Amino acid sequence: MTETENLSLYDIYGSMVFNDRVMSERLPKAVYKSIQNTIHRGETLDPGIAETVANTMMIWAIEKGATHFTHWFQPLTGSSAEKHDSFISPTSDGRVIMEFSGKELIKGESDASSFPSGGLRSTFEARGYTAWDCTSPAFVKEHTLYIPTIFLSYTGEALDQKAPLMRSCDLISREALRVLRCFGNTTAHGIVATAGAEQEYFLIDRELYEKRPDLIFTGSTLFGAKPPKGQELSDHYFGNINERVHAFMKDVDVELWKLGISAKTEHNEAAPSQHELAPIFSTVNIATDHNQLTMELLKKVALRHGLVCLLHEKPFDGVNGSGKHNNWSLATDTGVNLFEPGATPQDNAQFIVFLCSVISAVDKYADLLRASVATASNDKRLGGGEAPPAIISIFLGDQLTDILEAIANGKRAAKRLGGVIEIGVSTLPPLPLDTSDRNRTSPFAFTGNKFEFRMPGSSDCISFCNTVLNCAVAETLRKYADRLERAEDVNLEVKAIVRDCMRKHKKVLYSGNSYSEEWRIEAERRGLWNLPTAADALPRIGDDKNVALLSRGGVLSKVEVASRVEILLQNYNKAKNIEVRVMTDMVKRQIMPACLKYAKFLSDTILSMRSCSPSLDVRCESELLADVKRFTSEMTDCMYFLEKAYLALPQETLARAEAYRDQVIPAMEQLRAVVDSAESVVARDYWPLPTYEQLLFDR
Repeated sequence: MTETENLSLYDIYGSMVFNDRVMSERLPKAVYKSIQNTIHRGETLDPGIAETVANTMMIWAIEKGATHFTHWFQPLTGSSAEKHDSFISPTSDGRVIMEFSGKELIKGESDASSFPSGGLRSTFEARGYTAWDCTSPAFVKEHTLYIPTIFLSYTGEALDQKAPLMRSCDLISREALRVLRCFGNTTAHGIVATAGAEQEYFLIDRELYEKRPDLIFTGSTLFGAKPPKGQELSDHYFGNINERVHAFMKDVDVELWKLGISAKTEHNEAAPSQHELAPIFSTVNIATDHNQLTMELLKKVALRHGLVCLLHEKPFDGVNGSGKHNNWSLATDTGVNLFEPGATPQDNAQFIVFLCSVISAVDKYADLLRASVATASNDKRLGGGEAPPAIISIFLGDQLTDILEAIANGKRAAKRLGGVIEIGVSTLPPLPLDTSDRNRTSPFAFTGNKFEFRMPGSSDCISFCNTVLNCAVAETLRKYADRLERAEDVNLEVKAIVRDCMRKHKKVLYSGNSYSEEWRIEAERRGLWNLPTAADALPRIGDDKNVALLSRGGVLSKVEVASRVEILLQNYNKAKNIEVRVMTDMVKRQIMPACLKYAKFLSDTILSMRSCSPSLDVRCESELLADVKRFTSEMTDCMYFLEKAYLALPQETLARAEAYRDQVIPAMEQLRAVVDSAESVVARDYWPLPTYEQLLFDR
């Protein structure tokens, strides 16, 4: 029996978090009030309280079993980073005392030379600083106090994902608050961007995983013939969870709940061995931290159960890949969701303005939004028939679309769901909460009181896409606020805003099947961006309009933007480089020898049968042997073309990415097709790799 099985959920939840309840109980009232003003009102942190907070935090952490502390940050690797220091300090009499100063809490120093900087710094320039983010609570995990921080270079550039995200949160708060003031809201003092990241993942048996070099090194199967049964019966989706997986999920829940991560929903997803976990919303900064922890714990807990958690976007060809649906919204610090249609007339006009701000922002910055989720692994998922396409469109549903159309044309909206909907600051009646059905093919869908961005990959850190969303919507709100503040009649200006939005940006609205070829053709006709690969999308980050957007408000400087383009392209190239090397190694050292060994077995069998009786029918064996020889020969040819394309890769980062896209990846696909065909004829006893049947169904 584990130590938590005797505890109730009330005892477990948040038990390892230095949260508001702990601070209110343990900190002096003045210190508690000061830090709350920083967290909730954005006031500058008072360095004078740091010593008290640090000492209190250390005592609490030691009570929880902590012996070390770490400044936990998110470098530009896509994962998190940590360096652990103990609390101990030797004394002159040979003993130790436990110390943790305010200076150590607020600021840490880390070697920045080995983290990607995209040319911001030379390798020998090693100094980097971590700075405490008190808006995301500290927590204890594995005997260490984790302190969420940002990560900066010696010269002040952001070397992480969190700093730009926090800057973008400040930016959208300022601009959204201006719009609220125009509607007479004087009670809100800040706006928070909120998020909830639904996390998809695969679970496979650990013993099988360890026999697949491609899974070990890339997280995906580079080879694998389709099994007789996949997901076509839809019997796995929301199906009964088997005992082994259920035990895993139970342990995951407990570990997450200890850290105050509100794991709410878990179920089987569409593909065999695929599952999903969804949390309750929180501020986007905390939601990002929580999702990083969720991914880490999914992998760690899986190992305890003899399983491996795969977070790759497309670990198995021919079945659903895994995404991370980023549910994004805005709320006041008084708890009002700005995308809730509302129960008062004024709120509905306000809602329409915020709705238009998203439509305008997504259309104008669709290329940047697409680039914010562009990775080598996500390329394998987007547009794969089960995920949103690489073309960004917005689904609003018929009701909201009709309302916007009516306003733009100066007409009344049609009667829908029991009400006549009019637009005006003082005359618009409440809208029903559920304004549309759901469109699961849409990459960006309005789902009642939030927008679901369905393009992020399952292994992504959600910081960058939310930074882009915040910046893009903030820019539109800034322009709307300018107009509303100057307007003599706010009601008329709202209508003008809607007209302008629909005239310029209606083309991004689409309610049909986004997977269809008809939509691709229609999107091209409308002039929408279609950036199918990371090599197409990532350079768009550096376009003038996108640099201007990200640098406005100090979210990312021009050089910080350029560094991220370079890092992301390098990551793409490195991922493809690993795949090529693993693929060729597997063919040379495992698959080709297996085919030759099986061919020898068939040849020996034929010779033996003929020596016993020349009249024996050996057509079956002969045809099998011919197939194996043909596939072996084709593998040799495909290997030659792949290695030739690989050796011809240019050195310049973007040119190299484009060469991977245009020459290397097609050669990889040809080699895979031959190997997968060979797998279908080579006897199971001879095939050196666990098959899809085993990986997806043996648990």
